Amino acid sequence: MIGYVTIGALDSEKAGIFYDAVFAPLGIERKLEGGGWIGYGDVGAEGEGFAASHTAICPPFDGQPARAGNGIMVAYLAKDAASVDAAHAAALANGGSDEGGPGHRPPGTPGFYAAYVRDPTGNKICVFAAV
Repeated sequence: MIGYVTIGALDSEKAGIFYDAVFAPLGIERKLEGGGWIGYGDVGAEGEGFAASHTAICPPFDGQPARAGNGIMVAYLAKDAASVDAAHAAALANGGSDEGGPGHRPPGTPGFYAAYVRDPTGNKICVFAAV
């Protein structure tokens, strides 16, 4: 089981605006902020800071610039197709770029509805629903 994921950011403030918008339709909110770190967790999750967070946006510990990893992607579960659509639209409206618009994968096949985007640093994320 994964405890949490960190996603490197060149600009944490800009990345925070992006992730606030993308995560809102998924029921995910800021739980922690400070020192260039922003922690996100489920709305209503108990605990504080990292105890309530599953994703952290931050500058890399080694002090080098953040860069997207080729072949690395984090996928976030949405409750329905409308939430996937909303997260994708929010991503594009807040500095993200499209890597595959909302739809069933493979196309025309029910069961996996997803959208793919890159954040302002270039990290690839997926938002999906089992519909």
